[in-house]
Amino acid sequence: MNENLFASFITPTMMGLPVVIIIIMLPSMMLTSSNRLLSNRFHTFQQWVVKMITKQMMSIHSPKGQTWCLMLVSLIIFIGSTNLLGLLPHTFTPTTQLSMNLGMAIPLWAGTVFLGFRHKMKSTLAHFLPQGTPIPLIPMLIIIETISLFIQPMALAVRLTANITAGHLLMHLIGGATLVLTSISPPTAMITFISILVLLTILEFAVALIQAYVFTLLVSLYLQIDNT
Repeated sequence: MNENLFASFITPTMMGLPVVIIIIMLPSMMLTSSNRLLSNRFHTFQQWVVKMITKQMMSIHSPKGQTWCLMLVSLIIFIGSTNLLGLLPHTFTPTTQLSMNLGMAIPLWAGTVFLGFRHKMKSTLAHFLPQGTPIPLIPMLIIIETISLFIQPMALAVRLTANITAGHLLMHLIGGATLVLTSISPPTAMITFISILVLLTILEFAVALIQAYVFTLLVSLYLQIDNT
């Protein structure tokens, strides 16, 4: 139990060089395309997931918003696969790093805002001041709406980081407690392992996929709001 609780969140290095780029590229290397006439089950499942995500995400968008289809599908597959790979033993989860999540959130958010100002300037500016606002409240509402606009990418990144990090910490704590109980009371350790740790692992699988969906869905909603 002397291991540092946050040791699993430290960026791994090899010969003094960070290997996080290789880890980030690993999910994309696993998802390969097939040139065969008849695809195997993995590629069939991959195509089904892409079609389902595309239908779910693009049904609410205009033709201009649908040009983001490839970006959004790639985003949800990347985040989901990265989160799932991070649940394997002795692995590193890049989405626990706030800097990486901000690196994804800020460009996507800036792109949606830029498209909104470029294509529908009046509609985008109208979001800063709701119709029928009393004149004395206009300056305050404009300041509040501007702050809420700039908080959006931070909220995206912090939400993903906090949920993934909290799950990993909880699994680490319960796993350490189960290991200690093994030498004290093996039956209690077995009950803890089956009733808590296994169920928590299943929950973390669900959280990994749900957080990827929530992150991409919010980007999709920002795109819809700024282009309607």
